Amino acid sequence: MSPEPRNVQTDVDRILEAIVYLYTESRRVTKELARQHGLTGPQVTALKILEGFGTLSLSELGARMSAKSSTVTGLVDRMERDGLVRRRRSREDRRVIRLEPTSAGQAVAAAIPVTAMEIFGEALRSLSGEDRAELTRILGKLAERVREQIESREGLGG
Repeated sequence: MSPEPRNVQTDVDRILEAIVYLYTESRRVTKELARQHGLTGPQVTALKILEGFGTLSLSELGARMSAKSSTVTGLVDRMERDGLVRRRRSREDRRVIRLEPTSAGQAVAAAIPVTAMEIFGEALRSLSGEDRAELTRILGKLAERVREQIESREGLGG
């Protein structure tokens, strides 16, 4: 006997519920940590990314945050004004502006002990290597299909 066919809509609903849950919890944790430190969620995310990498270009930070360059520029403007980051022209390519956390930015990032990414990282490390590989494969396919859908819709919508 072959297994009963799965109900596609039920599968899609369960997957969407999981994605929404992960997204909502990520935002909730980040927003609460940000509030405790007088920051916005995106500022916390940017500081934690810079904490891990040291310096990044504006475009690299934007890519890691999955944010548009105009959004990142405004975010960095406010963080620079508040003394959390500084812009430095790259020595290798004078056209590139690199961001680095100031000592105040480093202190704030260090004071924020747990981020949603760390929680998700811990949960992912608890999966077997086989499960992580399968999840990576599937999420890669999903991300590509979403990218195609967005490009298709944006191409039609203007």
